Amino acid sequence: MNSTAAKETDAQAWSSRVIRQLRSGIGPLFAALVMICIVLSFASPEFLTTSTLTNIMVQVSVVGIAAVGGTFVIITSGIDLSVGSLVALTGMVAATLMAGSTPDNVGLGLAGLAIALAVGAGVGALNGFAVAWLRLVPFIVTLAMMAMARGLTLAISDGRTKFDFPNAFTAFGAKSIAGLPMPMLVMLVVFVIGHVLLRKTTFGHQVFAVGGNREAARLAGIPVQRVMFITYTLAGVTAAIAGIVLAGRLNSALPSAANGLELQVIAGIVIGGTSLAGGRGSIVGTFIGVVLIGVINVGLSLLGVNPFWTQFIQGGVIFAAVMLDALSQRRKN
Repeated sequence: MNSTAAKETDAQAWSSRVIRQLRSGIGPLFAALVMICIVLSFASPEFLTTSTLTNIMVQVSVVGIAAVGGTFVIITSGIDLSVGSLVALTGMVAATLMAGSTPDNVGLGLAGLAIALAVGAGVGALNGFAVAWLRLVPFIVTLAMMAMARGLTLAISDGRTKFDFPNAFTAFGAKSIAGLPMPMLVMLVVFVIGHVLLRKTTFGHQVFAVGGNREAARLAGIPVQRVMFITYTLAGVTAAIAGIVLAGRLNSALPSAANGLELQVIAGIVIGGTSLAGGRGSIVGTFIGVVLIGVINVGLSLLGVNPFWTQFIQGGVIFAAVMLDALSQRRKN
């Protein structure tokens, strides 16, 4: 009887959490995603196919991976504009290290992965140090880093694209497992880890506390500066993973890679319900927001809509998300 009662209690707790999620911004957002998919499937029979849906997931993989770290940053009421340039920089640094290698050079391929992750973590840590301990404005810090990282990418590459990497490096962007593309699998793994970190750990609770009220968090004994430092470092690591996936997909490193990616990342996060004011957000919402943007882009492309109008519509969706977030904040105040 005790075992049965415990199972019933667990089921009730699980159902209560699901109901709370549906009542929050995630429920309506997911409903909107489903409705758009239904409409597009009627408008274009090609949309609701396995190949199209897989293609959407692959296309949004780079944005999605980078958006996981960005969600942590924005929940702390920060911002990271350097993510696109960092994606390009990590791929280019790894490509420079592996220049002239053969496809079967496993050691150099693994070294390229390690160097790319180290560069991402290092740049993220530098952003975090400037924001947390030097108390500089996140917008200005990451804007400057965006310019520096892009300039360093161009300097390292001399403005040229670099090709042909070891298979150990390109596997994360070009291979498949059981018919599923690696970029999609890597993105899903990063999202799951991000969700667990944000919702199931002390650090995740501290991130929400810092974003909700920084001074109250400090008085409660939360190491505010350390939490902010870790969030920006985490954003750098996810940007590096995105850079590895992108370089692997293309089997090349472009100096102009991921140009403007930071806007797509922020768009996916905001559409997913994370507040720019901080203190509210979720990894699940970010996932839905990123996929929603991908669905709109691919769906409109299948319908033959002019790409310029696609960009306009995407901007309109972002504007609506920001406006709803602002109205929500005013109601609370």
